[in-house]
Amino acid sequence: MIKIGKNLTVGRELTLFGGPCVAESRELCLEVAGYLKALCREFGIQYVFKASYDKANRSSVNSRRGLGLEEGLQILADVKGELDIPVVTDVHESIDAEKVAAVADVLQIPAFLCRQTDLLVACGKTGKPVNIKKGQFMAPEDMRGAVEKIRSIGNDQVMLTERGSSFGYHNLVVDMRSLQIMHEMDVPVVFDATHSVQLPGGLGNASGGQRDFIRPLARAAAAVGIDVLFAEVHPNPEKAWSDGPNSLNFEDIRTVLREVKEIYELGRDKGYRS
Repeated sequence: MIKIGKNLTVGRELTLFGGPCVAESRELCLEVAGYLKALCREFGIQYVFKASYDKANRSSVNSRRGLGLEEGLQILADVKGELDIPVVTDVHESIDAEKVAAVADVLQIPAFLCRQTDLLVACGKTGKPVNIKKGQFMAPEDMRGAVEKIRSIGNDQVMLTERGSSFGYHNLVVDMRSLQIMHEMDVPVVFDATHSVQLPGGLGNASGGQRDFIRPLARAAAAVGIDVLFAEVHPNPEKAWSDGPNSLNFEDIRTVLREVKEIYELGRDKGYRS
């Protein structure tokens, strides 16, 4: 189990990491975080707000990356302070780890960077929990090396995220066996339901997505056994700066959370996952 913030423990109850892909504005982040906090309270789900201050791995040089380190972190600090919820955000550069850790409760390693030793070690040294996204090019068993890099500097607060594997041609495939394989490394496991239906580069100069598959994949992952559901949520996905085609609106995330929570509780009652 991993302690996040003041009173949230991953592994004790189902947890949602959710929010817009990019921290587009203070108003948007407060709107999404406020809605998801209330929704999670209704369903008995723990909640951590997620948004990125910078998206350094966009498909095109002309894509909107975000508001940058200083302004983006200030928005995350405002959400955290005003709504009294923990926050998680991506770190792309090792030099930024300490600044991000001063605000964020969880530091997240983007999938493309899961083998970057200096970045992993820098995030681990902050003492904060680290969520490592499994690279689209990585076998699940090979993520043990990434976990060991964090643990090597005395930080045992590591989570692993499944977000699909790439076989080329703008598509990702989720092998549900990876959830069990990574859980056997004695780490909480996260399922990224929205990035798993992404079509990398599928729009030519941007990524597409197959939103209709989010619900069935999320249900399947819950049946296998997860500790955290990761979902990108936007009140108007078609206008999102990033990942709109694979983001959920407010109505759809309600449906997904209800179904995942029911399956999660059933699996725990049956002893599928301790």
